[in-house]
Amino acid sequence: MRVRAMVLSLLGTGALSGLLGGCVYYNGMYNANRLARSARQAEREGRTLEASSLWGQVVTKAESVVVRHPTSKYAEQASLLQGIALAKLGQCAQAMALLSRPAATSKSDLIEEATLATGRCQMSLGNYAAAEASFSLLLESRDPDRRNEARFQHARMLRQAGHDREALAELQGLNDPRARSERLLALAGTGRLPQALAVMDSLMTPVDTSVRWDSLVVLLGEENPRAASSLVDRLRRGSPQPPELQARMLLDDGIRLAKIDTAAAARRFRQVIALGVTGEPPARAALALLQLDLARVSNPTQLAVVEDSLKKLAARFDLLYQEIERLQATVSQVHTATTMPADSARSDLRLFLAAETARDQLAAPRLAEALFRQIPEQWPSSPYAPKAILAAQSLNPAWLDSARTLLDERYWDSPYLATVRGEVTPEYRQLEDSLGAYAALLGVPQTVAPRRRPPAVAPPGQQPQPAAGGSRVPEPQ
Repeated sequence: MRVRAMVLSLLGTGALSGLLGGCVYYNGMYNANRLARSARQAEREGRTLEASSLWGQVVTKAESVVVRHPTSKYAEQASLLQGIALAKLGQCAQAMALLSRPAATSKSDLIEEATLATGRCQMSLGNYAAAEASFSLLLESRDPDRRNEARFQHARMLRQAGHDREALAELQGLNDPRARSERLLALAGTGRLPQALAVMDSLMTPVDTSVRWDSLVVLLGEENPRAASSLVDRLRRGSPQPPELQARMLLDDGIRLAKIDTAAAARRFRQVIALGVTGEPPARAALALLQLDLARVSNPTQLAVVEDSLKKLAARFDLLYQEIERLQATVSQVHTATTMPADSARSDLRLFLAAETARDQLAAPRLAEALFRQIPEQWPSSPYAPKAILAAQSLNPAWLDSARTLLDERYWDSPYLATVRGEVTPEYRQLEDSLGAYAALLGVPQTVAPRRRPPAVAPPGQQPQPAAGGSRVPEPQ
């Protein structure tokens, strides 16, 4: 007490308060920097969860300094450190507001770290030009670690932006364990599958435990589904996973392959079921196999078999009961429409809507084509016959010549052909309104097609245009 009284008498209460306040924000900044150092150390040692926790504490400490002492000499450093920590946590929208502020701090290390964080955030937001500008500033950094990181991130940015060849050049000679994974992805992106598989084998022998294999498979699948499928096979052989994880990996691989190779996709789905696991993967695989069968249906009489299979599937997999039931109801709706008598009211409209449903909701293009072509055969006088022909030929370009002949000979004066020529008539509006109203009456959801070029059927005397998908005749722009 005696010492305190002496200090108060010498300095005055106000001066002491300022001194203590300075200690407070100095201590706050010291603690924020100490936590940041610990977070960086945890990152280097691969302790990612601990690093995230520490960066979260950095955010709190740095924000406290800024809020309590906005005019202090540490406020700018605290603001930058907070932005860096937020970027590390993936909160780039908040981070960019702090990192984009002009910095006049003398701490060049902190500025370079903020520049790196800015580049990463810009890359995650898809702003590749801004990301490249940030990384380029550090490619000649005096700090070897930051220089290496900037080069790696620059190569990663190039790959994500679709510049795979440039990314490969940037990765050449880069001493970073992550570079091999990026090289694998870039090689796959350029279509150099043998070289990609060679890199893949180097990662597998022995298995590189630093690689996040699940993420790598997903990224590789975006670049090259076949390469990703090869990686799945190598992972199953070289690093056996629990059956549940294998099932999920095989299911995802089948879904990717379904877009380019239905036979390979079907093999994957059968492998999932053969593992004998329970839960969502086998249910999804069984449903996917049935949907592949549905895509091959070309005759409406085959829909009865599909309906029966869906009933059995719903009874077997309670987990997907509602989803399977909705699909079953849609299949039944299309099947019913195809069995209506040809002389029933608005049979042509009902069949046209069933064909659209088969195409857009059931993903059964062969069936949809057959139903579209049935309309001009059964109801040649229907005003929707030319619209059905346009839809059928967009599903099967090989039918283009026959479609042109039908349109030229029978429907040259159709409002739909007038629209193809760029003339939107009142009759066209009436037909479309009538079709939309009938669809609403039946409860059939209508697909709104984007504006695009007219279908590949030219009016008489003109050359055909390239094929375009969809059955909706677009209005001229």
